[in-house]
Amino acid sequence: MARARQIFVLVVAAAAVLAAFTLVGDVRQIGDRLGGFAWWTFAAALGLALANYGLRFLRWHGYLRTRQLAVPPGTSGLVFVAGFAMAVTPGKLGELIKSYLLRQLTGIPIAATASVVIAERVSDLLALLILAVIGVAIYGVAVEVVIGSAAVVALGLAFILWRGLGVWTIELVTTPRRLARLRPKLLEVYDGLAALARPRVLLWSTVLSVAAWACEGLGFALIVEGFPGASVAVGLALLIYAATTIAGALSFLPGGLGVTEGAMTLLLVANATGVDRGTATAATILTRLATLWFAVALGAVALVIARRRAGPDPA
Repeated sequence: MARARQIFVLVVAAAAVLAAFTLVGDVRQIGDRLGGFAWWTFAAALGLALANYGLRFLRWHGYLRTRQLAVPPGTSGLVFVAGFAMAVTPGKLGELIKSYLLRQLTGIPIAATASVVIAERVSDLLALLILAVIGVAIYGVAVEVVIGSAAVVALGLAFILWRGLGVWTIELVTTPRRLARLRPKLLEVYDGLAALARPRVLLWSTVLSVAAWACEGLGFALIVEGFPGASVAVGLALLIYAATTIAGALSFLPGGLGVTEGAMTLLLVANATGVDRGTATAATILTRLATLWFAVALGAVALVIARRRAGPDPA
């Protein structure tokens, strides 16, 4: 019940942000733009979002197999989708609920699967960064965001790949007596993370991740093209979508709310063809509905099903 209340509060807060964002963009102007919108592009964006989820599920299940964790595909898929309900938590850290659900459903310890959840986030950032870097090389837009995110990703990979640095950091953080008991678990998670960062695993997971996020970027491009007179090159759309998603993730605001929307609107107005603020705001709202909020809705349903199957928490 506590988690349900937290999700409800986050959804209400998100709705407030969306309402404020809409008002800033002039409700009447947005309504006029939506009146001429080609809604088939929104449906196509939903389909591409589903393709994103499918590719990321293949990565998730592949990670579990790499860690030699035997989870039936049906259970794995249910838990994976349930994690979407936590997409509006800061940095998506709430998706660690997947480790909790796997423990409840299969008995696998949380520490054994936490590395998989963290590896997903690292892989997402790496894939989005690759898309953004390609876009920057072509269009020269959002350079500062890409440079900053590249530094963060580089530090994260250094922590994972350089065992001496990783172990030293964990030992430093757990020096206080009250945190010392966490050291064995953190080292277990770290070792699992390092196993998922081996070159072969990193290669196939990155390919899946880039393809997955390119699908949502393409959905964003289709939505923009759905407005009369508006146009955006696919490469530019991928850059804008990747850069603004990264900015939202690194802001550590729930779901990147406010940051992602604001940056997406500004970059569209500045760089897309035939896009004024009203069109950009409407396109941004539809994009977030087709990606973030579509995922949260699916995740909420899956979470209810997973919790019912898991039964009450053990005493």
